[in-house]
Amino acid sequence: MRQHNGIRPQDIVILLKIISLKNDKWKIIDLSKQLYISQSEVSESINRSQFSGLLDESKKKVRKTALLDFIKYGLKYVFPTKTSYITIGIPTAHSYKEMSGNIISNENYVWEDEHGTMKGQSIEPLYKNIIKAVKEDDILYSLLSLVDVFRVGKPREINIAELKIKGLMGFGK
Repeated sequence: MRQHNGIRPQDIVILLKIISLKNDKWKIIDLSKQLYISQSEVSESINRSQFSGLLDESKKKVRKTALLDFIKYGLKYVFPTKTSYITIGIPTAHSYKEMSGNIISNENYVWEDEHGTMKGQSIEPLYKNIIKAVKEDDILYSLLSLVDVFRVGKPREINIAELKIKGLMGFGK
C-alpha cells in the first residue's frame, strides 16, 4: 500500500458513489467501471479514505457524518473552484434542478459538456470523468451537484444544500 498523501478530489466522488449504491456489497471493479476511474486509483482512494476516517475499518461503509463535516467545513478550502467562462454544460450547484426551485439567480453554473442542456458559467468538476458517471447515476449527480453548492454557494444556498444532501445521504434513517 502506498503512503497516505492526503485526500484527493476523486476520493469525494468515490465516497459519494458508495453512498449512492445504498449497500456495502460493492466491489472495486464495479466502482472503477461506473466512475471511469482505474481500479488502482479506486483502491488507493479507498485506503486514503479509510486512513482519513471517512470510511470505516471494513473499508465498505462511508462515515456519513465525517464526510458531511468535511464537505461543509473543508471542501471549499481543499478543492476550491472559481466560476469561469460561459459554456454549454450540465447544470450544477444552484442551477441543478433540486436547487433551482429554491434559488432565484440570473447566473447558471455548469460542468462543461458539449451535449449539455444549459448555458452558464463553467465550474471545474471534482474529477474529470464526473460527466460520464452522472449521466448513468441520478443519485450521484444529485450529490455532486449539491457538493458544488458548498464550493461556490452563498450561506443561504449552502443551508438548503445541506438539508438536501442529508436526505440523499440517509441521515435520520
